[in-house]
This record gives sequence, structure tokens and C-alpha cells, in this order.
Amino acid sequence: MYVPTYHEETDPSVLHALIRAHPLGTWVTQGDGELIANHIPFLLDPIRGKHGTLMGHVARANNVWQSFSTSVSSVVVFQGAETYISPSWYPSKHAHGKAVPTWNYAVVHAHGLPRVIADRDWLLAHINQLTNTHEAGQAVPWKVSDAPLEYTERMLQAIVGIEIPIERLVGKWKVSQNRPEPDKLGVVAGLLARKDPASREMASLVNQHVSLSQG
Repeated sequence: MYVPTYHEETDPSVLHALIRAHPLGTWVTQGDGELIANHIPFLLDPIRGKHGTLMGHVARANNVWQSFSTSVSSVVVFQGAETYISPSWYPSKHAHGKAVPTWNYAVVHAHGLPRVIADRDWLLAHINQLTNTHEAGQAVPWKVSDAPLEYTERMLQAIVGIEIPIERLVGKWKVSQNRPEPDKLGVVAGLLARKDPASREMASLVNQHVSLSQG
């Protein structure tokens, strides 16, 4: 991934926070002479391994777990806030016209060699943790134990665990850092005027860099 210095994010806590907030990763690996992409909700163990470890699962019927390369690192892409940026929001555009549209985004690429885990106890612990994490906000959280035991056992037999110890973690925060201060403030105002969650999330990221540069 192309990452200019002013767009690079290296703080592990910031990178891990994006993974947790946007856990559906696009896992890209090599197998059978081609690139294979799958979309998987991952859990992150931040303290296991150099940069943490990702944990997920795929359907046993998905042959990716049998075909991925065990010698070539794969990558999981976690897409955070992203939105179109209009040049009409820049005061500089109105002053001299030298402005073009762009797209702002925050993204994390996690690189590592995946491994397969077929252990039933690991899988049960994994789906319990995955369920508890994403049901936490529900008024009446669903639990794995709510399903009949024999049904759960059949479901466990139909999946395969994937662990990816993260060897390299790359973050790119393209959030108007290269614009002058009035343009950043114009972007924040333009985004907030849209009043949608994605625009508000991006406005917050841009505003963080306004505060940093003014401080």
C-alpha cells in the first residue's frame, strides 16, 4: 500500500482500535495460482505475538483453508471511516481554484502467515467470544448456549478456525493532513453538514489533525 509519511499511522493502540471498531476484514491470500479474497469478522488478541493475533473462522466447505499458501504472507484489510471530499469545501478553492476532489479514508493492513485450527474446544471458545463481543449491545444478548447443544455441535463441525499472527501492521489515515488549516476546517464543516454517521466519523478524524497542528 502506498503510504505518504503524512498519512502514516503507527500507533498500535490506534491501529488496534480501528480493527475492533471495523472487525469485518477482507482476507486476501494466495492459493491455487490466484489471489483468494474472503470477508471474515475477526477478533484481535493484542498481546499475543509481535503485533497481536487475529482469530476468525471460515466454513469447512470454503476450500481456502486447504489451498492458501503456508509460505507467503497474506493480508487482512480493515476498512475504517471513508467518504468523498468535495473541493468546494476548501476556502483555497474559492481563492485560486487550484483544488480537486479526493477521497478520505482510514485503513489498516495486517500481514501474516495464517494457520488452520480444527480443535473443537478452540472453535467453541472462539464463537463464544465472537458472539459475546457483538451481542454486548443488544437489549437481550443472545448466547451460544441458547441454541440446542446438538445443533451447536453440528455447527462447530461445519467451520474451521483461522489464526493470523500479525507480522506487520500498516495504517493509512488519509484525513486531509496535507491541506492548509482553513481547508481542514472547511472539510469538517462540509462533512458535518451531511449529518450521516460516516461523515461525522470522518469529520472527527480530520478535526483531530486540526487540533494537533494548531497545538
